Amino acid sequence: MAGNTFGDIFRVTTYGESHGKGIGAVIDGCPSGIGLSSQDFDSEMGRRRPGLGAFDTPRKEEDRVEILSGVFEGLTTGAPISLFISNKDARSKSYEILKALFRPGHADYTYFKKYGHFDFHGAGRYSGRETAARVAAGVIAGKILDTKGIMVDAYTIELAGIRAESFAMDKIIGSPLYCPDPKAEALMTEALKKAKEEGDSVGGIVEIKVVGCPPGLGEPAFDKLDADLAKAVMSVGAVKGIEIGAGFEAARLKGSENNDQITPKGFKTNRAGGILGGISNGDEIIIRAAVKPIPSIGIEQDTIDREGRPSKIRMTGRFDVCAIPRIISVLEAMVKITIADHYLRFSAMKALKGE
Repeated sequence: MAGNTFGDIFRVTTYGESHGKGIGAVIDGCPSGIGLSSQDFDSEMGRRRPGLGAFDTPRKEEDRVEILSGVFEGLTTGAPISLFISNKDARSKSYEILKALFRPGHADYTYFKKYGHFDFHGAGRYSGRETAARVAAGVIAGKILDTKGIMVDAYTIELAGIRAESFAMDKIIGSPLYCPDPKAEALMTEALKKAKEEGDSVGGIVEIKVVGCPPGLGEPAFDKLDADLAKAVMSVGAVKGIEIGAGFEAARLKGSENNDQITPKGFKTNRAGGILGGISNGDEIIIRAAVKPIPSIGIEQDTIDREGRPSKIRMTGRFDVCAIPRIISVLEAMVKITIADHYLRFSAMKALKGE
C-alpha cells in the first residue's frame, strides 16, 4: 500500500490500522538537539482523543505516545524518530456487517475495488484513527516552528450551516468547538444535539492561520507552498474542499479588487492568503477546509453488497456526530508538517548559497 509518506526533507510516514495493535509514525529529517519526551505529546493528543466530548465517539483511548527511537537523553539525535500509539478500546464486532456491505459516503467501496483484501474493522487504514499518528508527528514539526516564531492555529467558522459572525479569537480557548463566536457556538451545539438524536451527522468549515511565516517558503512550479498545503489538508479523510486567502471569492472579483497592493510597510490587504506564485510573502497564511459529515450514521440507507446486489445498511457502532472539533488538531498538524518541511528546504537552499 503506497502513499503513506508525506514531505521532502521533514518526512512523515504513518502506519497501523484502527483495530490493530496500534498506530504510529516514523519521522525522518528532524534536526538533532530538539528536546522531546513522551509528555510533550499529551496536550495535542488530548485535543484529538476520542470519548471526551458529548458528540464524540464513545471509544476510549489513552493515546499515550511511546518514543521508540531517535531520541537520546531527552534530545532528538537526527536519526529517524519512531512513535507508537496503542489501540486499547477497539470493538470489532460492530463492523462485521462491512464484510458484506459498503457504507455510503465511506471508503469501503473504493478500498474493496482497489485492494480486494483489507482490514475493514473500524475502517482499518482509512479510519480517522490514523490521524492520531499525524497529530503526534505534528508535535515534532511544531517544535521546529516554535524556535522560528511560527505559530499555527485552527478554529471553527461554520458547523451544520451555522456561520461564525464575530471573531473574538480569545474565545477559542476553552471553547468545546474551537469557535470564535459564542452565539454561533450555542446554535452549533443545538444542531449537534439534534443530529445526534436523529442518528445523523453534520459537517463544517475550519479555518487555519499561520502567523510568523517568513517570505520565501515554497517552490515556483509543482512544489508550490499552497499546492503542498492543499495536498496536506486534503489528505485528511473528511476534507472535501480547500480555500487559500480569498479562495473562490477571488473568482468574483476584478483584478483591481483582488490584488493586494504593496506599500513600504507591507501589503494593504491579504486576499492572497500569504502566498504568491507558490511562495510565502511574509503575511499571515489563511486556509479554509470544508469538512464533510461523518458517513457512518444510524439512519438506514441504500447500498450494495460485494456482489453488487442491492441492500440496506444502518450502522450501530461508535461514531462521532461531526469530525469537528477533533479534526482541529489534525489540520493544525498537517499544516505544521508542511511548513516545517518547506522551512527546512528553504534553510538548506540558503545554506548552499552561503547565507
